[in-house]
Amino acid sequence: MNIYDLHCDALLKLQEDRSLNFTDSSNLEVNAERLKKGNVKLQIFAVFIEPEVSADEKFGQALDQIDLFYEKIVKPHPFIKHITQWEQVNELKDGEIGAVLSLEGADAFGNDLGKWRILNYLGVISLGLTWNNANLCADGVGELRGAGLSRLGREVVLLNNSRGILTDVSHLSLQGFWDVMEIADYPVATHSNARGLFEHPRNLNDNQLKALFEAGGLVGVVFNPPFIGNNYNDTSVSEFIEHIAYMLKLGGENSVALGSDFDGIETHVVELSNASEHQNLVKILQDRFGNELTEKICWKNAHRFFEKIKPNGSNSF
Repeated sequence: MNIYDLHCDALLKLQEDRSLNFTDSSNLEVNAERLKKGNVKLQIFAVFIEPEVSADEKFGQALDQIDLFYEKIVKPHPFIKHITQWEQVNELKDGEIGAVLSLEGADAFGNDLGKWRILNYLGVISLGLTWNNANLCADGVGELRGAGLSRLGREVVLLNNSRGILTDVSHLSLQGFWDVMEIADYPVATHSNARGLFEHPRNLNDNQLKALFEAGGLVGVVFNPPFIGNNYNDTSVSEFIEHIAYMLKLGGENSVALGSDFDGIETHVVELSNASEHQNLVKILQDRFGNELTEKICWKNAHRFFEKIKPNGSNSF
């Protein structure tokens, strides 16, 4: 069964260790061979800059990760197709894998919307406004003040709407989340779980989940054990699936998706430790929910969401 994975951090690993080979390095949870083995049809690659990097270096660091995406992921692997407009997902042929660039944290461009345009022109079509810390657009979940979107942040979301760019709420403060939901055309949570099932600041509460479902957005359920439960070192697939079941009960049948966070997590769900093992999850989902609902979770919900996005470039940016 096809898999659409809404989030991984392989680019950061490639930047930190330039000796890694994306083809088959065992140090990469997402690599070309593992994507093929796991039947991943679409993989979103996050550009993430560590918070300790100085502000004047962040844009350059983002460009470097994008360069690595082109040089180490796309160029050497003809079957990996860079998706720069969402309608291209429909054009993927058998054996091809779509690769999407996202930006995790608007601090990479600060208050310079020209830099954001450059990143979009280079193929970034999804934006998480913050990581856990604050930036000029909004507060993340780690900020005590819990502020929402700034005036700049609102402008960025509106620009995203005009270009068919996803606005990702996974790391946003609670107030930031609600501010985004008021104005975003394409809201997603690429890697978040259910706070009603397990209390963690990175998880979304029931009202947040329902708002995303009602807006027709996506929620990528994340494979990170600290967001699943207290059993960090021996989390089972069944425990992970409880977050999916919880969201389904809240009305998420047409919105729940997958957001592994591979290469960005320190511990793993048993038998779900890298991209090659996605089909282990598929089998258990089929046993629990049947094939039709499993297809929705694994790829069809995301596919339908991408189909409704206006072509990138159809409006001014």
